[in-house]
Amino acid sequence: MRFRLALLLLLLASCGPSTGAMPVNIAIIGSPQSLFQQGVRLSPPAQHVRAAAFEGLVALDAGGQVVPALAERWIVTDDGLSYIFRLRDRTWPDGEEITASEIRRLLRESIARLAGTSLGLDLARVDEIRVMTGRVIEVRLSSPMPDFLRLLAQPELGFIKNGTGAGPMALSRDANAPIVRLIALPPEARGQPAQEDWEEIARPLNVEARPARQAVNAFSRGDVDLVLGGSIVDFPLAEVGPLSRGTIQVDPAMGLLGLAIRDDTGLLADPARREALSMAIDRGSLIQPFGLSGWQSSSWIVPPEAFAQPRYPAQRWQNLTLEQRRTTAAARIRAWTIQTGKEARLRVGLPPGPGSDLLFRQLARAWASIGVSIERVAPGEGAQIELRDTVARYSSPLWYLNQFNCALNAGLCSAKADALVRESLEQRDPALREQLLGEAHAALMASEVYIPLGAPVRWSLVRGSIRNYLANQWGLHPLFPLSQPTT
Repeated sequence: MRFRLALLLLLLASCGPSTGAMPVNIAIIGSPQSLFQQGVRLSPPAQHVRAAAFEGLVALDAGGQVVPALAERWIVTDDGLSYIFRLRDRTWPDGEEITASEIRRLLRESIARLAGTSLGLDLARVDEIRVMTGRVIEVRLSSPMPDFLRLLAQPELGFIKNGTGAGPMALSRDANAPIVRLIALPPEARGQPAQEDWEEIARPLNVEARPARQAVNAFSRGDVDLVLGGSIVDFPLAEVGPLSRGTIQVDPAMGLLGLAIRDDTGLLADPARREALSMAIDRGSLIQPFGLSGWQSSSWIVPPEAFAQPRYPAQRWQNLTLEQRRTTAAARIRAWTIQTGKEARLRVGLPPGPGSDLLFRQLARAWASIGVSIERVAPGEGAQIELRDTVARYSSPLWYLNQFNCALNAGLCSAKADALVRESLEQRDPALREQLLGEAHAALMASEVYIPLGAPVRWSLVRGSIRNYLANQWGLHPLFPLSQPTT
């Protein structure tokens, strides 16, 4: 154990390369200080760093699949209510043994800290955490959750003890720049068999967070090998980059891209008028100015395919043409303007970026066709409608519904939908559980709390020298595999 502690301290103290391999230089899109964000609401740069240096029971591999981390293996009981994990024979950076009792305490604390977040709602089915032996821990659920392991693999559930974590990478910070250096711990420090040529094959990582334009320019100059964390807001920047020196990789992401309604007064007071705004959008052509092929549009909050048995058609208003939808929507808006004598005008919150510029123009054109004009404001600056762009943590309808829980205070919501979701958490029959979730979705749609557009967009710039990068539907790209030989 003392050998491992000494090894880790040596890695942390090193400012230059500590392996024989060339480093990988990575830029994650975000503000420079977002890389060091703490707490339970992590930015994408902080999520990537947390996952690399603070391991949980399980982790995600390059393809987004759940793999062992501090737990070397696990079993799930036939009823889906009990997850039993056997821990690796490992130590914390201070040399103390990692025990089941300590993991139980840290997991309980993590779940408690996440209260009031959507991830906290996702973990609501955790009923009990028990120590079975010194290296075996059991997590019991109130009802089955097939996606539970994926939840445990989220970066926010990586364990922190006295400000440090148990890898799989050692972290040090550049004193003169907002850069993190990550060095993969040797296998024996991770509870695995030693590998003789480790220093020759493992590549150190230099990670920084940069605004999108700076990150793309750095890639163009060859200063960075990989850009992560791109979204629809900055996608046009990727298109104009020098593709001969790298490749755009677009994740097949799942989640929410749409407009959250934050005001239910005036024009937005009536769900029928909120629906009118949604009806007026031509989702099929919305993405055309971006030159992005394969994008999945949606007019539902929960994609139909998220249910085992689709409960509604692929798109709403499928029996109406776009012209018919806009005629109906315009009549509803016109009736309000005649009744109130007011102009139909809305403030729309969009973050800065060329993608937001394109999106605003598309929305302005669509809503002008039904008599609504819009003004662009920054998010949080009095917007009545704001862009929501979030990648799903797991594929169940529950994830989508939890994003609109009234407790989050993230926009309009439905108390009826929340009650149905809570009821589903106690239901052990899969068919009845899905029925309740379907009813909750119907309640949200009837309340018109959100204007869906489609799947979120996540992109990266990947140089040919990068190993073990894979596009995946979760929009997270673990850093540890990037340090490893090609598998």
